[in-house]
Amino acid sequence: MPTKNATPPSPELLYLLSGDEDDFAAACADFLPADIAEALNELPVEAATRVVSALPFHRAVQVFDEPQLSRRGELIAGLAPDRAIALIEAMSSDQQVELFRELSEEARGRLIHVLDAPTRDSLNLLLRYPPTSAGGIMTTEFVGVPATWNIEQVKTYIREVGQAKETVYAIYVLDPKDQRLRRVVSLKEVLLADPGTPVLEVGETRKPITVRPLTDQEDVARLISKYDLLAIPVVDDGGRVLGIVTVDDVIDALVSETTEDVQKFGGMEALDEPYMQIGLLAMVKKRAGWLCALFLGEMLTATAMGHFETEISRAVVLALFIPLIISSGGNSGSQATSLIIRAMALREVTLRDWWRVALRELPSGLALGSILGLIGVLRILLWQGLRWYDYGQHYLLVAFTVGTSLVGVVLFGSLAGSMLPFVLRRLGFDPASASAPFVATLVDVTGLIIYFTVALTLLHGTLL
Repeated sequence: MPTKNATPPSPELLYLLSGDEDDFAAACADFLPADIAEALNELPVEAATRVVSALPFHRAVQVFDEPQLSRRGELIAGLAPDRAIALIEAMSSDQQVELFRELSEEARGRLIHVLDAPTRDSLNLLLRYPPTSAGGIMTTEFVGVPATWNIEQVKTYIREVGQAKETVYAIYVLDPKDQRLRRVVSLKEVLLADPGTPVLEVGETRKPITVRPLTDQEDVARLISKYDLLAIPVVDDGGRVLGIVTVDDVIDALVSETTEDVQKFGGMEALDEPYMQIGLLAMVKKRAGWLCALFLGEMLTATAMGHFETEISRAVVLALFIPLIISSGGNSGSQATSLIIRAMALREVTLRDWWRVALRELPSGLALGSILGLIGVLRILLWQGLRWYDYGQHYLLVAFTVGTSLVGVVLFGSLAGSMLPFVLRRLGFDPASASAPFVATLVDVTGLIIYFTVALTLLHGTLL
């Protein structure tokens, strides 16, 4: 039996052993499919294809069912046609559709016509739905039984078909006339019930928790988490079960979506492939667009500084605190943006809550700005008192200018950072696009304007 502590086989070992089927099967026997999939990802495509060809068929199916296996389309293309078709038909339906999404239109059309009818029908159904929807990540392999059966009949049926199903977390009780979902009974409830008990009398009588095929995968995840489910049925308009979304499907989908959001937070497009596998040109294309946009935005900072060139030349001491001012505003804005985007993702706030968020960020921004402003003032007074730096005879006014500016800049950064995700959502964009660099760029320009406006007001007639 494989153990969780087993060390994944090295790519070199897999490659060397792929020529001897007996030795190779023995070497892989103690490794989990996920370990083999991870090792295959590190091999060149040609070598990985040889390894898949040498794997025992049942183990190859397990490996291809692992979500972390990359380049499945290329591996299938390199296999003998008979093995490739048999492998696809033996995979779970949700992983079949993931594989077909990787294939080109030509390869997809060529393969789908040679698959058996049930597999073809399942794929055509799943490919109709977006990959981030319940229908796009569901599996059509579930155990459904007529509502007229008793527990003994259900157990017999599970023994007959359970091996072919991806999971048997629950039994879906269907109306024998129109196949509508009547009840969801857990496997535990089936095992503990008396054999002669009608299946409709087992478990809770409440209406089953279901989702529609176009429900977003994040909403599916929230329902699974809220009601502590292992799987949730996906039903059509008539209440008939199309498939189920299992908890492991949701985890895989959310890991992918979280990765995409994190990359957007960093100010770039989401990568379509693992970092170590994406090509140099593709990497540059993903990052260059946002970098250029942010660079153009930062050029406005230079424009703002040019507008206050006279003030800077007359009071050079003000230039010392420009990095302090703009970084504080950018940091506060990035904090607020991250908090609101996460709250939106968890449905803690909606578009209608924008004003409540603004009312919370207003005192928060004032408090945070006051804290930073006080630290800035004390820093100037300390440096002046210890003679580490001479800020001139008007150092008290300079300190007050810096402190007041920090209050204004942090307040604006907090408000702007918290409102930007609402604006993007209202315009139909992903709030995650409000990345930290984007917010920082926005606040940099306004921070300079606030800083020098305060300076002109407080230092007029002295330094300015």
